[in-house]
Amino acid sequence: QLVESGGGLVQVGGSLRLSCAASGFDFDDYAIGWFRQAPGKEREKVSCMKDGSEYYQDSVKGRFIISTDNVKKIVELQMNSLKPEDTAVYYCATMSRILTDDLCPRESAMAYWGQGTLVTVSS
Repeated sequence: QLVESGGGLVQVGGSLRLSCAASGFDFDDYAIGWFRQAPGKEREKVSCMKDGSEYYQDSVKGRFIISTDNVKKIVELQMNSLKPEDTAVYYCATMSRILTDDLCPRESAMAYWGQGTLVTVSS
């Protein structure tokens, strides 16, 4: 089970930290991703972590940071310098690392999803 938290309303240039609490997962065995879906758009990859390597979508490079805490079993997404175009529902997702060679598997490959948390960036 994955449960996201930390979304909310923030002004342009502000920061938010999203958390995804996992039960029944050992992050060392999984590829972990953050995806987002903006109004009227398809869901897209934002950031992933697998085997200690990180992936970031070009639009968030240098602004977002993904991290995991295997003791607390949480994955976080620190989002800085937020822009209106970052407004979306953010989801965390995982899949077994041995089932994919991709650092950031496509959406359809992810096996487990959280319910999502809404991030709104106001200008």
